[in-house]
Amino acid sequence: QRNRKNLRAATALLQEAGWSLTEGKLVDASGSPFVFEIAVTTSDHEAIANIFADALDRLGIEARTELVVDTADYKARRNAYDYDMIINSWPLSLSPGNEQNLYWGTEAADTEGSRNLMGMKSPAAEAMIQAILTSESQDDFLAATHALDRILTAGRYVIPIWYNPVARIAHVKELRYPEKLPMYGDWIGFQPDVWWFEE
Repeated sequence: QRNRKNLRAATALLQEAGWSLTEGKLVDASGSPFVFEIAVTTSDHEAIANIFADALDRLGIEARTELVVDTADYKARRNAYDYDMIINSWPLSLSPGNEQNLYWGTEAADTEGSRNLMGMKSPAAEAMIQAILTSESQDDFLAATHALDRILTAGRYVIPIWYNPVARIAHVKELRYPEKLPMYGDWIGFQPDVWWFEE
């Protein structure tokens, strides 16, 4: 919100795309305002969406936040892609695999209830997903994974709106971090770190 340089750049790009600022509102050539809705399910997400909406207001964009309290209604809308924007996270395994087709695959984009929530259809992403799944060496696997990451980042399919750079852990003094981590990483029961009781 405070990044004026990016706001000026965004305004210029919007103008190039045919949008103009009229009486504080961003409108297209026909005079229709730039308005969309962010559907959220928790008050925490509502607060985050409202901060984002306030930032967009400086561009003349009206982002309305709708708190959907009925879980079944939200799930039905999400499955049918009946939203402008939602807040979501994509859980990943320790090693990218078949789930990438569900998240970014072209077939998933046309499948109701899939996790390709933005309807992404990218031949380049499809090729990298196949390369990940058919890699015969670690180097090829890493190269394909990094390439898919670059495709997702360059496509701007997701707007990251917040993160927590700090992990906070409270524990008793008898707990110690292990000298050797388990083979499959330090995730046991989806906890961020593994600790052992000292005998």
